Amino acid sequence: MNSLISPLIIGIGIVCLSISLYFIKKTLTDSKLKKANEEAKNLLSKTKNQADTILSDAQQEIKRYKSKLIQEAENEIKARHKTIGEHEKRIHEKEKQLAHKSDDIDKEKSKLIQLQEKQKTIISTLSDELENVAGMKKEDAEKKLFENIERETRQRIGKQIKVIEEQGKKAATRRATEIITDAIQRTAVDHVASITTSTLQLPDEDMKGRVIGKEGRNIRTFEMISGVDVIIDDTPGTVILSAFDPIRRETAKITMKKLLDDGRIHPSKIEEEYEKSKDELKELIIEHGEKAADTLGLEFHPKIIELMGKLYYRSSFGQNILYHSLEAAHIAGIMAAQLGVNVTLAKRGAMLHDIGKALDFEREGSHTTLGKEVCEQYGESSEILNCIMAHHEEEPPETIEAILVMVADAMSSVRPGARRESLETYIKRLEKLEKTAMSFDGVTKAYAIQAGREIRVIVNPENITDESTFKLAQDIAKKVESQVDYPGEVKVAVVRETRSEFYAK
Repeated sequence: MNSLISPLIIGIGIVCLSISLYFIKKTLTDSKLKKANEEAKNLLSKTKNQADTILSDAQQEIKRYKSKLIQEAENEIKARHKTIGEHEKRIHEKEKQLAHKSDDIDKEKSKLIQLQEKQKTIISTLSDELENVAGMKKEDAEKKLFENIERETRQRIGKQIKVIEEQGKKAATRRATEIITDAIQRTAVDHVASITTSTLQLPDEDMKGRVIGKEGRNIRTFEMISGVDVIIDDTPGTVILSAFDPIRRETAKITMKKLLDDGRIHPSKIEEEYEKSKDELKELIIEHGEKAADTLGLEFHPKIIELMGKLYYRSSFGQNILYHSLEAAHIAGIMAAQLGVNVTLAKRGAMLHDIGKALDFEREGSHTTLGKEVCEQYGESSEILNCIMAHHEEEPPETIEAILVMVADAMSSVRPGARRESLETYIKRLEKLEKTAMSFDGVTKAYAIQAGREIRVIVNPENITDESTFKLAQDIAKKVESQVDYPGEVKVAVVRETRSEFYAK
Protein backbone atom coordinates (compact mmCIF):
# COMPACT_ATOMS: atom_id res chain seq x y z
CA MET A 1 0.00 0.00 0.00
CA ASN A 2 2.77 2.33 0.91
CA SER A 3 4.48 1.34 -2.32
CA LEU A 4 1.49 2.54 -4.32
CA ILE A 5 1.11 5.90 -2.49
CA SER A 6 4.67 7.01 -3.03
CA PRO A 7 4.52 7.07 -6.84
CA LEU A 8 1.21 8.85 -6.72
CA ILE A 9 2.58 11.53 -4.50
CA ILE A 10 5.53 11.92 -6.77
CA GLY A 11 3.27 12.23 -9.81
CA ILE A 12 1.11 14.84 -8.08
CA GLY A 13 4.21 16.73 -7.12
CA ILE A 14 5.44 16.73 -10.67
CA VAL A 15 2.11 17.95 -11.98
CA CYS A 16 2.02 20.70 -9.39
CA LEU A 17 5.53 21.66 -10.27
CA SER A 18 4.66 21.76 -14.01
CA ILE A 19 1.64 23.93 -13.32
CA SER A 20 3.72 26.25 -11.17
CA LEU A 21 6.38 26.51 -13.90
CA TYR A 22 3.70 27.23 -16.50
CA PHE A 23 2.23 30.05 -14.49
CA ILE A 24 5.67 31.43 -13.73
CA LYS A 25 6.59 31.35 -17.43
CA LYS A 26 3.25 32.90 -18.39
CA THR A 27 3.78 35.67 -15.90
CA LEU A 28 7.25 36.39 -17.25
CA THR A 29 5.98 36.33 -20.83
CA ASP A 30 3.13 38.69 -20.07
CA SER A 31 5.55 41.02 -18.34
CA LYS A 32 7.88 41.04 -21.34
CA LEU A 33 5.02 41.54 -23.77
CA LYS A 34 3.72 44.45 -21.76
CA LYS A 35 7.16 46.00 -21.67
CA ALA A 36 7.58 45.51 -25.47
CA ASN A 37 4.23 47.15 -26.12
CA GLU A 38 5.19 50.15 -23.99
CA GLU A 39 8.53 50.46 -25.86
CA ALA A 40 6.75 50.22 -29.20
CA LYS A 41 4.30 52.93 -28.14
CA ASN A 42 7.16 55.14 -27.02
CA LEU A 43 9.08 54.54 -30.29
CA LEU A 44 5.99 55.23 -32.39
CA SER A 45 5.31 58.44 -30.47
CA LYS A 46 8.91 59.54 -30.86
CA THR A 47 8.87 58.74 -34.61
CA LYS A 48 5.64 60.64 -35.08
CA ASN A 49 7.08 63.67 -33.31
CA GLN A 50 10.17 63.54 -35.56
CA ALA A 51 8.03 63.23 -38.72
CA ASP A 52 5.91 66.20 -37.64
CA THR A 53 9.06 68.22 -37.09
CA ILE A 54 10.50 67.26 -40.52
CA LEU A 55 7.17 68.01 -42.26
CA SER A 56 6.95 71.37 -40.55
CA ASP A 57 10.53 72.22 -41.58
CA ALA A 58 9.83 71.14 -45.20
CA GLN A 59 6.68 73.29 -45.36
CA GLN A 60 8.63 76.27 -44.10
CA GLU A 61 11.39 75.66 -46.70
CA ILE A 62 8.82 75.36 -49.50
CA LYS A 63 7.23 78.64 -48.45
CA ARG A 64 10.61 80.38 -48.42
CA TYR A 65 11.58 78.91 -51.89
CA LYS A 66 8.19 79.81 -53.34
CA SER A 67 8.51 83.34 -52.06
CA LYS A 68 12.00 83.57 -53.58
CA LEU A 69 10.80 82.32 -57.02
CA ILE A 70 7.91 84.79 -57.00
CA GLN A 71 10.27 87.64 -56.20
CA GLU A 72 12.72 86.63 -58.95
CA ALA A 73 9.89 86.30 -61.49
CA GLU A 74 8.56 89.74 -60.56
CA ASN A 75 12.06 91.23 -60.93
CA GLU A 76 12.51 89.59 -64.35
CA ILE A 77 9.09 90.82 -65.53
CA LYS A 78 9.97 94.35 -64.44
CA ALA A 79 13.29 94.15 -66.30
CA ARG A 80 11.58 92.90 -69.46
CA HIS A 81 8.96 95.61 -69.28
CA LYS A 82 11.74 98.11 -69.04
CA THR A 83 13.54 96.62 -72.08
CA ILE A 84 10.32 96.50 -74.09
CA GLY A 85 9.69 100.13 -73.24
CA GLU A 86 13.15 101.08 -74.49
CA HIS A 87 12.57 99.12 -77.76
CA GLU A 88 9.22 100.76 -78.26
CA LYS A 89 10.82 104.12 -77.77
CA ARG A 90 13.50 103.36 -80.33
CA ILE A 91 10.91 102.04 -82.81
CA HIS A 92 8.89 105.22 -82.38
CA GLU A 93 11.98 107.30 -83.10
CA LYS A 94 12.76 105.15 -86.21
CA GLU A 95 9.20 105.62 -87.44
CA LYS A 96 9.62 109.38 -87.10
CA GLN A 97 12.89 109.24 -89.04
CA LEU A 98 11.32 107.06 -91.77
CA ALA A 99 8.41 109.44 -92.02
CA HIS A 100 10.82 112.33 -92.61
CA LYS A 101 12.77 110.26 -95.18
CA SER A 102 9.54 109.28 -96.95
CA ASP A 103 8.70 112.94 -97.27
CA ASP A 104 12.18 113.56 -98.71
CA ILE A 105 11.78 110.64 -101.15
CA ASP A 106 8.44 111.96 -102.32
CA LYS A 107 10.03 115.34 -102.93
CA GLU A 108 12.94 113.75 -104.85
CA LYS A 109 10.52 111.58 -106.84
CA SER A 110 8.52 114.64 -107.77
CA LYS A 111 11.72 116.37 -108.89
CA LEU A 112 12.76 113.26 -110.90
CA ILE A 113 9.36 113.11 -112.65
CA GLN A 114 9.69 116.76 -113.56
CA LEU A 115 13.22 116.11 -114.87
CA GLN A 116 12.02 113.14 -116.95
CA GLU A 117 9.26 115.24 -118.44
CA LYS A 118 11.84 117.87 -119.39
CA GLN A 119 14.07 115.15 -120.92
CA LYS A 120 11.16 113.75 -122.93
CA THR A 121 10.42 117.21 -124.20
CA ILE A 122 14.06 117.77 -125.14
CA ILE A 123 14.33 114.31 -126.80
CA SER A 124 11.09 114.86 -128.69
CA THR A 125 12.38 118.21 -129.89
CA LEU A 126 15.73 116.73 -130.92
CA SER A 127 14.00 113.78 -132.63
CA ASP A 128 11.85 116.17 -134.65
CA GLU A 129 14.94 118.15 -135.62
CA LEU A 130 16.81 114.95 -136.57
CA GLU A 131 13.86 113.72 -138.63
CA ASN A 132 13.81 116.99 -140.46
CA VAL A 133 17.56 116.90 -141.10
CA ALA A 134 17.79 113.17 -142.04
CA GLY A 135 14.47 112.95 -143.82
CA MET A 136 13.70 109.72 -141.83
CA LYS A 137 11.10 108.94 -139.24
CA LYS A 138 12.06 107.90 -135.72
CA GLU A 139 10.70 104.34 -136.13
CA ASP A 140 12.64 103.85 -139.36
CA ALA A 141 15.82 105.19 -137.80
CA GLU A 142 15.48 102.85 -134.82
CA LYS A 143 14.82 99.86 -137.11
CA LYS A 144 17.82 100.67 -139.29
CA LEU A 145 20.04 101.18 -136.24
CA PHE A 146 18.99 97.84 -134.74
CA GLU A 147 19.51 96.07 -138.09
CA ASN A 148 23.05 97.46 -138.36
CA ILE A 149 23.83 96.49 -134.78
CA GLU A 150 22.42 92.98 -135.31
CA ARG A 151 24.39 92.50 -138.55
CA GLU A 152 27.65 93.69 -137.01
CA THR A 153 27.06 91.55 -133.90
CA ARG A 154 26.40 88.45 -135.97
CA GLN A 155 29.54 89.04 -138.00
CA ARG A 156 31.64 89.43 -134.87
CA ILE A 157 30.03 86.36 -133.25
CA GLY A 158 30.52 84.32 -136.44
CA LYS A 159 34.18 85.25 -136.62
CA GLN A 160 34.64 84.47 -132.95
CA ILE A 161 32.88 81.10 -133.29
CA LYS A 162 35.05 80.24 -136.29
CA VAL A 163 38.21 81.13 -134.37
CA ILE A 164 37.07 79.08 -131.36
CA GLU A 165 36.13 76.11 -133.56
CA GLU A 166 39.49 76.21 -135.32
CA GLN A 167 41.32 76.42 -132.01
CA GLY A 168 39.20 73.58 -130.62
CA LYS A 169 39.81 71.41 -133.68
CA LYS A 170 43.54 72.03 -133.54
CA ALA A 171 43.66 71.25 -129.81
CA ALA A 172 41.46 68.16 -130.22
CA THR A 173 43.49 66.92 -133.20
CA ARG A 174 46.73 67.46 -131.35
CA ARG A 175 45.46 65.71 -128.22
CA ALA A 176 43.95 62.83 -130.22
CA THR A 177 47.23 62.42 -132.12
CA GLU A 178 49.16 62.32 -128.84
CA ILE A 179 46.80 59.73 -127.35
CA ILE A 180 46.79 57.49 -130.43
CA THR A 181 50.56 57.77 -130.90
CA ASP A 182 51.13 56.92 -127.25
CA ALA A 183 48.75 53.96 -127.51
CA ILE A 184 50.51 52.61 -130.60
CA GLN A 185 53.98 53.06 -129.14
CA ARG A 186 53.03 51.33 -125.88
CA THR A 187 51.34 48.37 -127.57
CA ALA A 188 53.56 45.36 -128.11
CA VAL A 189 51.64 42.34 -129.38
CA ASP A 190 53.00 39.54 -131.51
CA HIS A 191 51.25 39.09 -134.84
CA VAL A 192 50.81 35.90 -136.80
CA ALA A 193 49.50 35.83 -140.34
CA SER A 194 47.01 32.99 -140.86
CA ILE A 195 45.89 31.25 -144.04
CA THR A 196 43.32 28.60 -144.92
CA THR A 197 45.76 25.72 -145.48
CA SER A 198 48.19 23.76 -143.31
CA THR A 199 51.26 21.99 -144.66
CA LEU A 200 53.10 18.97 -143.23
CA GLN A 201 56.35 17.45 -144.46
CA LEU A 202 56.44 13.76 -145.47
CA PRO A 203 59.49 11.87 -144.19
CA ASP A 204 59.74 9.79 -147.40
CA GLU A 205 57.80 8.62 -150.45
CA ASP A 206 56.82 5.40 -148.69
CA MET A 207 54.88 7.44 -146.12
CA LYS A 208 53.01 9.10 -148.98
CA GLY A 209 51.64 5.71 -150.00
CA ARG A 210 50.61 4.94 -146.46
CA VAL A 211 48.72 8.21 -146.23
CA ILE A 212 46.86 7.40 -149.44
CA GLY A 213 46.29 3.75 -148.51
CA LYS A 214 45.15 0.91 -150.68
CA GLU A 215 42.95 2.31 -153.44
CA GLY A 216 42.85 5.62 -151.54
CA ARG A 217 41.11 4.08 -148.53
CA ASN A 218 43.11 5.96 -145.87
CA ILE A 219 42.91 9.39 -147.47
CA ARG A 220 39.14 9.06 -148.04
CA THR A 221 38.65 7.98 -144.42
CA PHE A 222 40.74 10.91 -143.19
CA GLU A 223 38.79 13.43 -145.29
CA MET A 224 35.43 11.96 -144.21
CA ILE A 225 36.28 11.99 -140.48
CA SER A 226 38.08 15.36 -140.37
CA GLY A 227 36.01 17.28 -142.93
CA VAL A 228 39.12 18.73 -144.65
CA ASP A 229 40.60 18.27 -148.09
CA VAL A 230 43.94 16.41 -148.25
CA ILE A 231 46.19 17.43 -151.17
CA ILE A 232 49.19 15.16 -151.54
CA ASP A 233 50.18 15.14 -155.23
CA ASP A 234 50.68 18.87 -155.95
CA THR A 235 53.88 19.46 -154.00
CA PRO A 236 56.56 16.73 -153.62
CA GLY A 237 57.27 15.65 -150.05
CA THR A 238 54.37 17.52 -148.46
CA VAL A 239 50.78 17.01 -147.39
CA ILE A 240 48.46 20.02 -147.65
CA LEU A 241 45.30 20.21 -145.52
CA SER A 242 42.72 22.69 -146.80
CA ALA A 243 39.55 23.85 -145.02
CA PHE A 244 37.82 27.14 -144.24
CA ASP A 245 36.90 26.00 -140.73
CA PRO A 246 40.09 26.70 -138.74
CA ILE A 247 39.19 24.35 -135.86
CA ARG A 248 38.62 21.42 -138.21
CA ARG A 249 41.84 22.22 -140.06
CA GLU A 250 43.88 22.41 -136.85
CA THR A 251 42.38 19.16 -135.52
CA ALA A 252 43.22 17.46 -138.83
CA LYS A 253 46.77 18.85 -138.70
CA ILE A 254 47.38 17.45 -135.20
CA THR A 255 45.92 14.08 -136.28
CA MET A 256 48.03 13.89 -139.45
CA LYS A 257 51.19 14.79 -137.54
CA LYS A 258 50.54 11.99 -135.05
CA LEU A 259 49.90 9.50 -137.87
CA LEU A 260 53.09 10.50 -139.67
CA ASP A 261 55.13 10.21 -136.46
CA ASP A 262 53.61 6.80 -135.64
CA GLY A 263 53.77 5.38 -139.18
CA ARG A 264 50.78 3.12 -138.68
CA ILE A 265 47.99 4.51 -140.83
CA HIS A 266 44.67 2.73 -141.28
CA PRO A 267 40.99 3.74 -140.86
CA SER A 268 40.58 2.66 -137.23
CA LYS A 269 43.89 4.33 -136.28
CA ILE A 270 42.82 7.52 -138.06
CA GLU A 271 39.53 7.61 -136.14
CA GLU A 272 41.28 6.92 -132.83
CA GLU A 273 43.92 9.62 -133.32
CA TYR A 274 41.31 12.14 -134.51
CA GLU A 275 39.29 11.76 -131.30
CA LYS A 276 42.45 12.21 -129.21
CA SER A 277 43.40 15.28 -131.26
CA LYS A 278 39.97 16.84 -130.62
CA ASP A 279 40.49 16.57 -126.85
CA GLU A 280 44.05 17.84 -127.14
CA LEU A 281 42.97 20.83 -129.25
CA LYS A 282 40.23 21.70 -126.75
CA GLU A 283 42.85 21.92 -124.00
CA LEU A 284 45.02 24.12 -126.24
CA ILE A 285 42.03 26.36 -126.99
CA ILE A 286 41.28 26.86 -123.29
CA GLU A 287 44.98 27.50 -122.65
CA HIS A 288 45.06 30.23 -125.33
CA GLY A 289 41.90 31.82 -123.90
CA GLU A 290 43.20 31.80 -120.31
CA LYS A 291 46.52 33.24 -121.43
CA ALA A 292 44.73 36.11 -123.21
CA ALA A 293 42.59 36.82 -120.12
CA ASP A 294 45.69 36.78 -117.88
CA THR A 295 47.48 39.15 -120.26
CA LEU A 296 44.67 41.69 -119.87
CA GLY A 297 44.13 41.01 -116.16
CA LEU A 298 40.42 40.31 -116.71
CA GLU A 299 38.07 37.49 -115.73
CA PHE A 300 35.56 35.86 -118.10
CA HIS A 301 32.99 33.06 -118.06
CA PRO A 302 34.59 29.66 -118.91
CA LYS A 303 32.58 29.51 -122.15
CA ILE A 304 33.81 32.96 -123.16
CA ILE A 305 37.37 31.81 -122.36
CA GLU A 306 36.90 28.86 -124.73
CA LEU A 307 35.58 31.11 -127.50
CA MET A 308 38.53 33.49 -127.01
CA GLY A 309 40.87 30.52 -127.42
CA LYS A 310 39.14 29.57 -130.69
CA LEU A 311 39.98 33.02 -132.05
CA TYR A 312 43.63 31.91 -132.08
CA TYR A 313 42.74 29.67 -135.02
CA ARG A 314 40.58 32.27 -136.78
CA SER A 315 41.88 34.89 -139.22
CA SER A 316 40.59 37.85 -141.22
CA PHE A 317 42.57 39.11 -144.22
CA GLY A 318 45.43 37.00 -142.86
CA GLN A 319 45.29 38.73 -139.45
CA ASN A 320 45.02 36.46 -136.40
CA ILE A 321 41.80 37.47 -134.64
CA LEU A 322 42.97 36.66 -131.09
CA TYR A 323 46.10 38.79 -131.48
CA HIS A 324 44.05 41.49 -133.20
CA SER A 325 41.60 41.52 -130.25
CA LEU A 326 44.46 41.65 -127.73
CA GLU A 327 46.10 44.52 -129.61
CA ALA A 328 42.80 46.42 -129.81
CA ALA A 329 42.24 45.83 -126.06
CA HIS A 330 45.68 47.23 -125.22
CA ILE A 331 45.12 50.28 -127.44
CA ALA A 332 41.62 50.92 -126.05
CA GLY A 333 42.87 50.56 -122.47
CA ILE A 334 45.72 53.02 -122.99
CA MET A 335 43.43 55.60 -124.62
CA ALA A 336 40.83 55.15 -121.86
CA ALA A 337 43.49 55.78 -119.23
CA GLN A 338 44.62 58.92 -121.06
CA LEU A 339 41.03 60.22 -121.23
CA GLY A 340 40.17 59.24 -117.65
CA VAL A 341 37.28 56.88 -118.53
CA ASN A 342 36.60 53.22 -117.61
CA VAL A 343 39.77 51.32 -118.59
CA THR A 344 38.34 47.89 -117.72
CA LEU A 345 35.22 48.44 -119.84
CA ALA A 346 37.28 49.64 -122.81
CA LYS A 347 39.66 46.66 -122.64
CA ARG A 348 36.85 44.16 -122.13
CA GLY A 349 34.78 45.58 -125.00
CA ALA A 350 37.75 45.54 -127.37
CA MET A 351 38.68 41.97 -126.37
CA LEU A 352 35.14 40.73 -127.05
CA HIS A 353 34.25 42.88 -130.09
CA ASP A 354 35.06 40.04 -132.54
CA ILE A 355 34.12 37.11 -130.28
CA GLY A 356 31.33 36.17 -132.71
CA LYS A 357 33.97 35.13 -135.26
CA ALA A 358 34.58 32.05 -133.11
CA LEU A 359 31.01 30.97 -133.91
CA ASP A 360 30.34 32.10 -137.49
CA PHE A 361 31.53 28.75 -138.86
CA GLU A 362 29.01 26.96 -136.63
CA ARG A 363 25.93 29.23 -136.69
CA GLU A 364 24.09 31.50 -139.10
CA GLY A 365 24.39 35.24 -138.61
CA SER A 366 26.89 38.07 -138.60
CA HIS A 367 29.77 37.89 -136.16
CA THR A 368 28.47 40.99 -134.33
CA THR A 369 25.01 39.46 -133.79
CA LEU A 370 26.50 36.13 -132.72
CA GLY A 371 28.92 37.90 -130.39
CA LYS A 372 26.13 39.92 -128.79
CA GLU A 373 23.99 36.79 -128.29
CA VAL A 374 26.72 34.70 -126.64
CA CYS A 375 27.96 37.55 -124.42
CA GLU A 376 24.41 38.33 -123.30
CA GLN A 377 23.90 34.61 -122.59
CA TYR A 378 26.95 34.48 -120.31
CA GLY A 379 26.28 37.64 -118.32
CA GLU A 380 28.18 40.46 -120.04
CA SER A 381 26.84 43.98 -119.40
CA SER A 382 24.77 46.08 -121.80
CA GLU A 383 27.78 48.39 -122.29
CA ILE A 384 29.84 45.44 -123.60
CA LEU A 385 26.99 44.42 -125.93
CA ASN A 386 26.90 47.97 -127.30
CA CYS A 387 30.68 47.89 -127.88
CA ILE A 388 30.24 44.71 -129.94
CA MET A 389 27.39 46.08 -132.06
CA ALA A 390 28.79 49.59 -132.44
CA HIS A 391 32.25 48.63 -133.77
CA HIS A 392 30.66 48.04 -137.19
CA GLU A 393 28.10 50.84 -136.63
CA GLU A 394 25.15 48.43 -136.41
CA GLU A 395 24.16 50.40 -133.30
CA PRO A 396 25.14 53.95 -132.33
CA PRO A 397 27.84 54.00 -129.62
CA GLU A 398 26.28 54.80 -126.25
CA THR A 399 29.50 55.30 -124.27
CA ILE A 400 32.94 56.82 -124.74
CA GLU A 401 34.37 53.32 -124.26
CA ALA A 402 32.36 52.04 -127.26
CA ILE A 403 33.89 54.78 -129.42
CA LEU A 404 37.35 53.82 -128.15
CA VAL A 405 36.68 50.20 -129.16
CA MET A 406 35.79 51.38 -132.67
CA VAL A 407 38.99 53.43 -132.89
CA ALA A 408 41.17 50.64 -131.46
CA ASP A 409 39.69 48.11 -133.89
CA ALA A 410 40.39 50.40 -136.85
CA MET A 411 43.94 51.16 -135.65
CA SER A 412 44.76 47.47 -135.24
CA SER A 413 43.24 46.61 -138.63
CA VAL A 414 44.74 49.31 -140.85
CA ARG A 415 48.25 49.62 -139.42
CA PRO A 416 50.93 48.64 -141.97
CA GLY A 417 51.39 44.87 -142.17
CA ALA A 418 48.35 44.01 -140.08
CA ARG A 419 46.35 42.51 -142.91
CA ARG A 420 47.06 41.06 -146.26
CA GLU A 421 44.86 40.24 -149.19
CA SER A 422 45.36 38.57 -152.53
CA LEU A 423 46.24 40.64 -155.58
CA GLU A 424 42.94 39.72 -157.17
CA THR A 425 40.92 40.91 -154.15
CA TYR A 426 43.00 44.09 -153.95
CA ILE A 427 42.42 44.96 -157.63
CA LYS A 428 38.69 44.23 -157.34
CA ARG A 429 38.44 46.56 -154.35
CA LEU A 430 40.16 49.39 -156.23
CA GLU A 431 37.94 48.84 -159.28
CA LYS A 432 34.83 48.93 -157.10
CA LEU A 433 35.92 52.19 -155.50
CA GLU A 434 36.45 53.79 -158.92
CA LYS A 435 33.18 52.39 -160.27
CA THR A 436 31.27 53.74 -157.26
CA ALA A 437 32.67 57.24 -157.82
CA MET A 438 31.98 57.13 -161.57
CA SER A 439 28.28 56.36 -160.93
CA PHE A 440 27.59 60.02 -160.06
CA ASP A 441 26.58 62.61 -162.65
CA GLY A 442 29.23 65.10 -163.63
CA VAL A 443 32.17 62.82 -162.77
CA THR A 444 34.52 62.37 -165.71
CA LYS A 445 37.35 60.34 -164.13
CA ALA A 446 38.05 58.58 -160.83
CA TYR A 447 41.34 57.17 -159.58
CA ALA A 448 41.85 54.96 -156.52
CA ILE A 449 45.28 55.90 -155.11
CA GLN A 450 47.36 55.23 -151.98
CA ALA A 451 46.46 51.53 -151.93
CA GLY A 452 42.75 52.31 -151.97
CA ARG A 453 42.86 54.79 -149.09
CA GLU A 454 41.90 57.74 -151.34
CA ILE A 455 39.69 58.30 -154.40
CA ARG A 456 40.69 61.23 -156.60
CA VAL A 457 37.53 62.35 -158.47
CA ILE A 458 37.71 64.67 -161.52
CA VAL A 459 34.45 66.45 -162.38
CA ASN A 460 33.22 68.41 -165.38
CA PRO A 461 33.34 72.11 -164.42
CA GLU A 462 30.36 72.86 -166.69
CA ASN A 463 28.09 70.48 -164.77
CA ILE A 464 29.47 70.80 -161.23
CA THR A 465 29.88 74.17 -159.47
CA ASP A 466 32.42 74.95 -156.77
CA GLU A 467 29.63 75.08 -154.19
CA SER A 468 28.37 71.57 -155.06
CA THR A 469 31.76 69.80 -154.90
CA PHE A 470 31.56 69.39 -151.12
CA LYS A 471 28.10 67.80 -151.38
CA LEU A 472 29.33 65.48 -154.16
CA ALA A 473 32.31 64.34 -152.06
CA GLN A 474 29.95 63.67 -149.14
CA ASP A 475 27.55 61.64 -151.31
CA ILE A 476 30.37 59.56 -152.79
CA ALA A 477 31.77 58.85 -149.31
CA LYS A 478 28.35 57.70 -148.07
CA LYS A 479 27.91 55.36 -151.05
CA VAL A 480 31.39 53.92 -150.53
CA GLU A 481 30.54 53.27 -146.86
CA SER A 482 27.39 51.37 -147.77
CA GLN A 483 28.62 49.37 -150.80
CA VAL A 484 32.38 48.73 -150.48
CA ASP A 485 34.27 46.62 -147.92
CA TYR A 486 37.59 48.22 -147.01
CA PRO A 487 39.93 48.43 -144.02
CA GLY A 488 40.31 51.76 -142.24
CA GLU A 489 38.96 54.81 -144.03
CA VAL A 490 38.83 56.11 -147.60
CA LYS A 491 39.37 59.78 -148.41
CA VAL A 492 37.26 61.25 -151.23
CA ALA A 493 38.90 64.23 -152.99
CA VAL A 494 36.81 66.04 -155.65
CA VAL A 495 38.82 68.15 -158.14
CA ARG A 496 37.16 70.79 -160.32
CA GLU A 497 39.26 72.84 -162.70
CA THR A 498 38.83 74.74 -165.95
CA ARG A 499 41.48 74.30 -168.65
CA SER A 500 41.86 76.41 -171.79
CA GLU A 501 43.96 75.03 -174.67
CA PHE A 502 45.10 76.48 -177.96
CA TYR A 503 47.80 75.37 -180.38
CA ALA A 504 50.37 77.70 -181.96
CA LYS A 505 51.11 76.73 -185.58
